Amino acid sequence: MKKTTESKFQTVISRNTFYFFNPKFEENYEGYINSLKETLLNVKNRVETEGLKREIFEELISEKENGLRALLALSGFSNEYLKRLTTIIRIVNYPELNKLVYKEKWYNEKSPENIKEWSDSTILKLIKENEHFRKGIVNIFFEGASIPFLAETIPLFELKKLSISKLKFEIPELIDSLIRYKEKGSYSGKKGNNPEIIVEGILDKLDISFETGDLTELIDNAPDNKRTMDFIIPNKQNPLIIIESSFLATTSSGQGDKSKTEISIDALIKEHYPKATFIGFVDGIGWYVRKGDLKRMVTAYEDVFTFHKDELKRFEELLKEKIK
Repeated sequence: MKKTTESKFQTVISRNTFYFFNPKFEENYEGYINSLKETLLNVKNRVETEGLKREIFEELISEKENGLRALLALSGFSNEYLKRLTTIIRIVNYPELNKLVYKEKWYNEKSPENIKEWSDSTILKLIKENEHFRKGIVNIFFEGASIPFLAETIPLFELKKLSISKLKFEIPELIDSLIRYKEKGSYSGKKGNNPEIIVEGILDKLDISFETGDLTELIDNAPDNKRTMDFIIPNKQNPLIIIESSFLATTSSGQGDKSKTEISIDALIKEHYPKATFIGFVDGIGWYVRKGDLKRMVTAYEDVFTFHKDELKRFEELLKEKIK
């Protein structure tokens, strides 16, 4: 017998579980959480009795199964951020940073321009097998915030997590970690944290009007392929410059699809808005380590900029030339 809409509606209302959970999974995961807690309590006791020593944390990440996770939990530094930072260290050649992490003792890649991000298992394996890499990781948590290159590269919200006071289990710093854990989502979602706000600021400074949204001709002629544009200068009726921004701090399987989409949009713009210049802001380590996708992505634009200060200055000059 076919159920009525009301009957199906009432099933969801009257038999709602509110929050699904698997008791077996919960039990197993609680064991993992308890393991991290006990591990950190043991570290805390050692720091209190022996003093703050790097060797304590080197042993933690090399000998304990979840030692690195415990160190990250203590500092509030995420596993993904540590992976990004490991990639950046392999890419750049900054003497003070190289010395801090003993880079020459574990880095032997011949072509850093073709670098690929390491997996969790690769990092953990190197921590256990290479004492210099292990010492370098610990040094990041002890002294990373004092390295000028990292201070200029890592957002302050994340840099503050690399505090030696956290490793001492000082209460104010532990509270700081709790707050940063809690506010991470809000921090990431704030408009002011979007790189597009930099472009908007430049346009405002130069008193250049712009709009965002769908282009009229694409709505009418290519409704299945249209997409919302980040900046349309000066307006949708008569666009002179169309800007798309893609800043990726992480890698994703969707980057290939994104590059294909931008190429199709470029073709549509050339067809329906031949006077408009289509440019892109493409930046972030997510693009750096996916160079195949990056090469396809940049072919969609007549010019490409990053959020580097020199590139922003070049963008200003382009605006002055095209608009003013």
